[in-house]
Amino acid sequence: MTIVNSFFTWIMKKRMHQIELFIKYPYDVQDEWFQSLVSSAQHTEWGKEYGYSSIYTQDQFKERVPIQTYDTLKPYIERMLAGEHNVLWPSEIKWFAKSSGTTNDRSKFIPVSEESLEECHFKGGKDLLTMYCDNRPDTKIFTGKCLVLGGSHQINQLNADSCYGDLSAVLIKNLPFWAEFYRTPDMSIALMDNFEEKVEKMAQATIGVNVTNISGVPTWNLVLAKRVLEITGKDNLLEVWPNLEFYFHGAVNFNPYREQFKKLIPRDDMYYMETYNASEGFFGIQDQPNSEEMLLMLDYGIYYEFLPMEHIHAESPKTLALDQVELNKNYALIISTNAGLWRYMIGDTIKFTSLSPHRIQITGRTKHFINAFGEELIIDNAEKGLSKACSETSAIIRDYTACPIYFRGNDAGGHEWIIEFEKKPNDIKRFTDVLDETLRAVNSDYDAKRYKDMALRRPTIHVAEDGIFYNWMKNRGKLGGQHKVPRLANDRTYVDEILKML
Repeated sequence: MTIVNSFFTWIMKKRMHQIELFIKYPYDVQDEWFQSLVSSAQHTEWGKEYGYSSIYTQDQFKERVPIQTYDTLKPYIERMLAGEHNVLWPSEIKWFAKSSGTTNDRSKFIPVSEESLEECHFKGGKDLLTMYCDNRPDTKIFTGKCLVLGGSHQINQLNADSCYGDLSAVLIKNLPFWAEFYRTPDMSIALMDNFEEKVEKMAQATIGVNVTNISGVPTWNLVLAKRVLEITGKDNLLEVWPNLEFYFHGAVNFNPYREQFKKLIPRDDMYYMETYNASEGFFGIQDQPNSEEMLLMLDYGIYYEFLPMEHIHAESPKTLALDQVELNKNYALIISTNAGLWRYMIGDTIKFTSLSPHRIQITGRTKHFINAFGEELIIDNAEKGLSKACSETSAIIRDYTACPIYFRGNDAGGHEWIIEFEKKPNDIKRFTDVLDETLRAVNSDYDAKRYKDMALRRPTIHVAEDGIFYNWMKNRGKLGGQHKVPRLANDRTYVDEILKML
């Protein structure tokens, strides 16, 4: 196994040269992919509709093709689900990633082409290992297996030739044989539909395996880890898997979970790496140790545009290309991909923390914010406030959500938070004050509305009992996979549902 480990790390390091090329020539690489995508799709129904054969520049593309959402592409995708070909993309689409539906309750089916599997999702997986091997040359991860807590898949009943499932399940189902050899548990368990039964079988099946690395959404990995410790009677995961050295994660901000994982894996050199891998594409990888930034991956068959958030509701919103963006500004991410998503607004917001190379942080969702009173509170603000409040009151958060409290009579409005703690604050009043003070410090609009409680009063915080969010997600049929608790909402739907459970 040591020889195999050395061989794989050598292969991974060779890719670093290509990564260095797109870092050095970012605009050329993006323009090449733009030209390739438009050329590839010119004979599709979509390409003919928008005259792709006579589009030569990025400006022409922006002028002809409106910004799209799932609703505008849905009629085309439904035809693809029914088996039609050459609609949005020339190659046959056999797989669809079913989105977690955090934006709304409607399921979304995102096309996954062979090209996007190979040139985007799988390439991203190889690259995160490449960067890990580059940052940690003495790694031994290939001497053992990767524990993957994926979603589930099922046959799409609209067309016997196509399937759909969580993105993780789509990827597992299409992995090359050599990658399957390094993954645990076997596919029959990994793709089970019933999440609670899956966790039980995964725990039992992996206890005796040499697990060197873990992949998945932190929320659900914690559930699995705690079950493993319950079964084994061990105090931490290193007593079960002594060679565990690497955890790559995504889908949710890791900061609220960091302290819990430190307790579960008490190893000073445990390596954590964040990835930005959505149903629509693989966008970013945390290429530097001890950093919260991710390198924007520019050679994955994706052409990027960036819409300043202040223009998101404009009648004809103007997007920026990669060479026009600025540091620390909030942008909605717009993508065109080798699976036929054209000028597609995926719903995430990002900011650039570096322009050479281009590194980003996810700041939230275009629809996951609170702006009931002009405060424009985004997830990035919330995470900073909660992190400071936890730090000053020795608290650890498991999950949370928040929404507005609307004006009542002469009373000001406010924000109502439901927080489930892994470790409760030593002073909930202090926790609330620090949260409020930090939000005021990082968000000038929030601060202005809080002035003398004129529009916003001090936040209201409910401390939830253990398991409340798990049970709420279970009731909604959203356990496991890429499902995640909605953090902020501009209405009271989620909070009112959970308050009834409290």
